[in-house]
Amino acid sequence: MNQANTNAAHVFLLDVDNTLLDNDRFGNELRAHLMREFGQAECDRYWAIYEELRNSLGYVDYLGALQHFRLENDTRPGVFNLAYWLLDYPFEHQLYPKALETIDELNRLGRAVILSDGDVVFQPHKIERAGIRAAVRGEVLIFVHKELALDAMQERYPASHYVMVDDKPNLLAKMKRKLGDRLTTVFVRQGHYALTTDLGDLQADLDYTIEAIAELPALAAELVQAEA
Repeated sequence: MNQANTNAAHVFLLDVDNTLLDNDRFGNELRAHLMREFGQAECDRYWAIYEELRNSLGYVDYLGALQHFRLENDTRPGVFNLAYWLLDYPFEHQLYPKALETIDELNRLGRAVILSDGDVVFQPHKIERAGIRAAVRGEVLIFVHKELALDAMQERYPASHYVMVDDKPNLLAKMKRKLGDRLTTVFVRQGHYALTTDLGDLQADLDYTIEAIAELPALAAELVQAEA
């Protein structure tokens, strides 16, 4: 990786799925499309393949699941329609309210950077299609396991302080334990992970909790002012 051109006092690291855009809603619409095209049994088979790949790869791979789905029966009507549906999906319509405006505000306070995990094709496509890549001025990092790639992140984006915003409290806790006081964790309570995870022992590693991404600019401004 090449190091970013300039340092920033504060780097705001933003997750994507269920943090900036409603990925649960996308998943529900994908399920409905699979039901219409293939019926219940084939829909269930696609999601079974999806889960098998997620367990083996460690990240979500919608296109990879479709490739395996196709291999099991190459004559299925609608397979290629599903490919077009995925690639043409209007992710810009699933952005949470004020998501892009939030990024603009963060860039006025420091530098906003996408730190996501996912596959190497569909995840960047989603980020591009939603308008997120343009909003963060191309500053996008995607790893298999982002919590294991913090050294690479710091090398590319050196800063005196980092703020990580994510809907997965377990990932926030892992990052906090590695970076310590150099990282402020912000748990955004959106999506099924945020609502179903038992916080339990994770609470100590969650510095702040917000209910929606639109609340982030005010909190970020307070954090920057406190360290000024």
